[in-house]
Amino acid sequence: MDWTATLPMKMTQGFDAAVGYELLEVTDDLVRARAEVRDEIKQQAGLVHGGVYSSIAESIASIGTYVVVSRDGRTAQGMSNQTSFLRPILEGHIHAEARARHKGRTTWVWEVDFTDDQGRLCALTRMTIAVR
Repeated sequence: MDWTATLPMKMTQGFDAAVGYELLEVTDDLVRARAEVRDEIKQQAGLVHGGVYSSIAESIASIGTYVVVSRDGRTAQGMSNQTSFLRPILEGHIHAEARARHKGRTTWVWEVDFTDDQGRLCALTRMTIAVR
């Protein structure tokens, strides 16, 4: 089921709003988001800061887990984040697609692919979410 329409309008607030990503799709197994590349999220060399990828991965994997586990009164929070940077993004958009790979009772594991506007793979994240 696609939960995008039922999510609160302010799912991206606080730090997430500062990063500036928008949720495009949220289902039980998939979350897609996009962020415009702006000077505020670049590092000194002019490319997107690695922390932006890690932050987006943690946020969208947590949201993807939460929309499912909250039905049972549980919550979700980031537990482990491992990001590999493959190619820089200098302009345009960061495209993020998170897929649930394991849905356990106490942990979920997600894989997040980051691509540029040309569809090239730029970063990969494996994200573990604690379920409480």
